[in-house]
Amino acid sequence: MADVAEVEVVVAHNERATLRVGDVFLKIDADQTRTDVEVEAMAMAPIPTPEVLWRKPPVLALAALPGRALGRLGEPSAASPAAWAATGAAVRMLHDAPLPPWPGRSLGEITSELDGECEWLVANGVLPADLVTRNRRVAEAALRPWTPVFTHGDLQVTHVFVDGDKVTGVIDWSEASRGDALYDLAVLTLGHEENLGDVVAGHGADVDLDVIRAWWSLRSLCGIRWLIEHGFDPFTPGCEVDVLRSQL
Repeated sequence: MADVAEVEVVVAHNERATLRVGDVFLKIDADQTRTDVEVEAMAMAPIPTPEVLWRKPPVLALAALPGRALGRLGEPSAASPAAWAATGAAVRMLHDAPLPPWPGRSLGEITSELDGECEWLVANGVLPADLVTRNRRVAEAALRPWTPVFTHGDLQVTHVFVDGDKVTGVIDWSEASRGDALYDLAVLTLGHEENLGDVVAGHGADVDLDVIRAWWSLRSLCGIRWLIEHGFDPFTPGCEVDVLRSQL
């Protein structure tokens, strides 16, 4: 047993868990629909993704990617401006790819979720009503029609791996769908506003920065309850609550 690699718990909550054993990631998901989406999206994506080693529901085994994560929410990124620009270029390749066959969430569904989460935040005294109300107004700019593109859907900085100035891969594709390109860019730069210019330069498309900021507010407002209920702390410096405060 001396050759058995140490098991590292990457993330774990009551919906899913990810373990690392040596150079293999084991993803355990109670909802196999999410895994179906992840496997199909990685096969379709025109950018580097982890190699699928095997799948035995509810476990999906993926090869580790070289390099390190682009950054972490709540911490300054050590990645170079060129790495951030390369990430923007990779995201543009994804957005220019053929659409996945399954739809994303509708504008009505997103608006309904936002209103419900804002109500919950205020009713439960999680955030001051003024902070919620003012960010709800900011979020309004994101609630407009968009041309659907192939989106990752959860493009956090921890899901992008780089080696030097090169993107080596993108992980966690279970939220991939047809969606708004600016949502991906907003999730990527949430809490990392200083890197937004490099991402936009690499992406190369016309970007409405007010819509990016609107998605920052919307993403944060809609994520706080889930984070609290799954054992995460959105009040950590630099994270979701600070993002909401910075919007004002």
